[in-house]
Amino acid sequence: MKLFVATHNAHKVREISQILPSFEIVPDDPEGVIEDAPDFAGNALIKVRAIASRHTGSWCMADDSGLEVAALDGAPGVRSARYAGEPSNTPANNALLLKNLEGAKDRRANFTCAVALVSPEGEECVVEGRCYGRIAEAPSGVAGFGYDPLFVPDGFDRSFAELSAGEKNAISHRGRALAEARAKIGV
Repeated sequence: MKLFVATHNAHKVREISQILPSFEIVPDDPEGVIEDAPDFAGNALIKVRAIASRHTGSWCMADDSGLEVAALDGAPGVRSARYAGEPSNTPANNALLLKNLEGAKDRRANFTCAVALVSPEGEECVVEGRCYGRIAEAPSGVAGFGYDPLFVPDGFDRSFAELSAGEKNAISHRGRALAEARAKIGV
């Protein structure tokens, strides 16, 4: 079954394909959309609506996700990809996060992923997944993307970037949200 996904991010396409192997993932860049909602669910809906009009009669999906750090009042939040400014720059985002957490004892954080779906009949729904953990003092690992080298999930002593794809996908925010989405699709 084809699943049109509103993204241009190759890392997300790979993760989604790993987590939902029974689907043919077809990326569709929602180019030009402005993600200006105050939360992940709103931004995911903006993106999925942009592509659903091009794929009527098919399942369409978009996700919006990010890192929320307790000591930073939930930042970077919906600005996770552009935390250090435009354009998106992962090394700069990670460096700014570590700078802003210098001396912080409370390093609790969570990743949140909102997945918005539009059914072939045009019905919309949003599901969410979260993964709790903490921000490490320094990056470690080479797998994954974004803040993965800094995020250590609860119950682990390794960062997301040090886990295998299978380990990460089993506990990640995106893995949890996509499991909910798969149940909504009914496959």
